[in-house]
Amino acid sequence: MQPFSSIYRHGLARLAVAIPAVRIAEPAFNAERTIALARRAAAEGAILVLFPELGISAYSNDDLFQQTTLLDAVEHALQTIVLASQTMNAILLVGAPLRHEGRLFNCAVAIANGHIIGVTPKSYLPNYREFYEKRHFAAARDAIGDTIRVNGQHVPFGTNLIYDVATIPGLAIHVEICEDLWTPLPPSTFAALAGATVLCNLSASNITIGKADYRRALCMSQSARAIAAYLYSAAGLGESTTDLAWDGHALICENGELLAESRRFCDDEQIIFADVDLERLQQDRMRQTSFSDCIRDYLAYLRQMRRIPVTINPPIVNDLRRTIARFPFVPNDPATRDERCYEAYNIQVHGLIQRMRSARVEKVVIGVSGGLDSTQALIVASRAMDRLGLPRQNVLAYTMPGFATSNQTRRNAHALMAALGVSANEIDIRPSALQMLRDLGHPAGEGEPMYDVTFENVQAGERTSHLFRLANYHNAIVIGTGDLSELALGWCTYGVGDQMAHYNVNASVPKTLIQHLIRYIIRSGELGETANRVLESILATEISPELVPAAANGDDKPAQRTEEIIGPYALQDFNLYYITRYGFRPSKVAFLALHAWGDASAGEWPEGLPANERRSYDLPTILHWLKVFVYRFFQISQFKRSAMPNGPKVGSGGSLSPRGDWRAPSDSSAATWLAEIERLEGEVG
Repeated sequence: MQPFSSIYRHGLARLAVAIPAVRIAEPAFNAERTIALARRAAAEGAILVLFPELGISAYSNDDLFQQTTLLDAVEHALQTIVLASQTMNAILLVGAPLRHEGRLFNCAVAIANGHIIGVTPKSYLPNYREFYEKRHFAAARDAIGDTIRVNGQHVPFGTNLIYDVATIPGLAIHVEICEDLWTPLPPSTFAALAGATVLCNLSASNITIGKADYRRALCMSQSARAIAAYLYSAAGLGESTTDLAWDGHALICENGELLAESRRFCDDEQIIFADVDLERLQQDRMRQTSFSDCIRDYLAYLRQMRRIPVTINPPIVNDLRRTIARFPFVPNDPATRDERCYEAYNIQVHGLIQRMRSARVEKVVIGVSGGLDSTQALIVASRAMDRLGLPRQNVLAYTMPGFATSNQTRRNAHALMAALGVSANEIDIRPSALQMLRDLGHPAGEGEPMYDVTFENVQAGERTSHLFRLANYHNAIVIGTGDLSELALGWCTYGVGDQMAHYNVNASVPKTLIQHLIRYIIRSGELGETANRVLESILATEISPELVPAAANGDDKPAQRTEEIIGPYALQDFNLYYITRYGFRPSKVAFLALHAWGDASAGEWPEGLPANERRSYDLPTILHWLKVFVYRFFQISQFKRSAMPNGPKVGSGGSLSPRGDWRAPSDSSAATWLAEIERLEGEVG
């Protein structure tokens, strides 16, 4: 087994695209440069290296392609590369013009372990504008047989080849050439349906103004539609500029995301690398039923695909060349983050507007604690009233101090209600809570300091009970405030408690995103300076349920610290995203978390995040809180999610609604997930 630190243990594979210098009609030189870059890439742990179209001869040979001397030299150079590959632990994909069946084909040659393992001819030959490929080459559809003889070796030949690397689970490679991608039905689409996860394009592709943007969009789009990685190489340094220019554009995309890109118009050779998550691709394909439906529609064609087994022993690669965001629900880029916040905020507002219209109510009731969640829900409710043309006084807001409510949160709650112009009220729940404690015979009902779960839930229940009866009385609906992170961890009181509402606008918004939604609203300035000052104070307040009184030090600030009990929300939201969105095993989640959170000085942080929240976590800490997460998520909390109220889905990270992304048994066990973590703890000490 590979060590925990190696990317190949966790369903990732390092892939490379190389842009070598070429010389027109000098295959020996071009082979030398191909070998040099291939060795560099393999030495850095790449299992696959992609080169440009016709790179052994150079692309811009025009009628020189009809010279026997050049074609002989290409075959000799190809053999040199094949021999050199014996000492490389990687698959090489190189471009060459090859004679076959009395014609010339533009080919991608796959090489591994000192052998040519397959040859793919170009399917679509451009013969318009500056392209005249039909002058020299035959298309793949013109081939008679399904093998080709190269340097005395008979190898598979065709566009239906998938190189299946059994030693690296999930790595199945398909190859197409340049124009093939620019067609309505690229060959790689069918290859993906047949199981290929890594789609490779050997291209020459000259550059004109605006073409690079189009290429990039094509590659990203194809990787998204095919739920695959897409690697693209374009010719660069050394191609003829008689009538064209070349920019050496290389791209690596994964399921719609750009992972790596070359510097264009570079004077030096280049290699770009990216660590592609093969497991992520497989997980997404399993989930997307329309992908499977397409397979069924083209089954007869897909059964003609040929799988070529390849054995490549994965190297041990301990550095990760892939950005792992600390906050998967919160983009680092300010413009992207603000766009996401704008969408999330408006989804919440419009969801509530529709619910109010459907319920034929003009008022809402909401509990305001002075914490993050109720703050965001109150802002959403106020904005919904604005959109409906109703007065904000129709938001019936109640702060309900209990035995542990701090002066700070109480002040913030009142200040926020005043700044927003809603109907501000206060109900002290301590008398009714004491009565219930006495009815239960609980020692706290007689003043004894017994602060157990019953003591806490009596307060949560009293608040919710009041809110529902207030809604009855005022012909309103109760707006829930609990967030996605709390639902995942079961950090809510079931039934007559904060788990229940008529409509919960925060139901699929994680805690880490709620903080940035509030920061976004501050930056927008839509609520004014007075409200912004209150929001800043709320953001700076310790996250707390405020259910257990402080033993000492007064009551100005919250006594309980939620994150000391259930873990840092930053880590738990990270765990939530990768476990529910992709179904990753705990060891992989821990591996990714260590790369994201292991060094506070590395990588980017979202703009505006306070310095004291820019923390790092070591592996033992990550594993400790991961165990808390999987136990609470899989074993003790599902019954709360199975009965959760309606609320809008906000992000692609998913929701936990039983009517949406997540359906699970309420009586499941976490033993399998915990055992995997415990094995890892034993391994890493």
